[in-house]
Amino acid sequence: MIRRLTKHDHDQLFSFLQKEPSFNLFIIGDIESFGYDADFQEIWGELDETGNLKAVLLRYYNSFIPYAQGDFDVEVFATLIQQTNVFPFILSGKSSIVERFEQWLTLGNKRVMYFCECDTDEYANEYANQMDYSIEIKKATLEDVDRIIELRQRIAEFATAPRTRESLAKSLETKTGRTYYIEQDGNMVASASTTAENSLSAMIVGVCTDEAHRQKGYASAIMTKLIQDLISEGKTLCLFYDNPQAGSIYKRLGFRDIGTWTMYL
Repeated sequence: MIRRLTKHDHDQLFSFLQKEPSFNLFIIGDIESFGYDADFQEIWGELDETGNLKAVLLRYYNSFIPYAQGDFDVEVFATLIQQTNVFPFILSGKSSIVERFEQWLTLGNKRVMYFCECDTDEYANEYANQMDYSIEIKKATLEDVDRIIELRQRIAEFATAPRTRESLAKSLETKTGRTYYIEQDGNMVASASTTAENSLSAMIVGVCTDEAHRQKGYASAIMTKLIQDLISEGKTLCLFYDNPQAGSIYKRLGFRDIGTWTMYL
């Protein structure tokens, strides 16, 4: 049976999602932030004959994320996506789950990324002991949003979507994200952000350094600060990467690969 879940299903749902909390950080974060009654968000669950959850599907605006731990009714979930009449839509999730939809839906461009997590500050603390302490790392406020966007736009390989500014401002307002940055002579030259922060985890995004200020350890310094702060709050850090060189940098700070994440845009 597949039905829409409500607040009465919350305990069972979170117990199910916490079996792989990093892969479910977007679902967990959206439910904690917006609950079960928002018009832009729905979550369906497939239950077995004894009432236990087998799979879930989240809709957040035009984005859909499925999650399951075994076999589930992909065809019915695909039909649910079509029946929402939300087009175009984004489908994303753990690769082994989301790629099952390829035979049932007409999907957009496919992108597969490595998914990694960090649940220790051991390596970040070691790096911090070697850092140049003249580097001052600041925490952004709403007044810094345009400066963050301007920094990202100066970087050729860094794409900014039309809703990036809105999403960044909303994450700061709702405390579901934060941005740390470094500036030189009054100009922001490096930054890194979190998004989808919830009670268990946070996603690292927007790690960037102005081309004229690279090879100074700025990005690693900011990442170190993020790791130390979030780990101290009891949260696991997650991030995507598709550049092996970038991946090696993250791994030196304690990240480890846990799988891949596929998006259809």
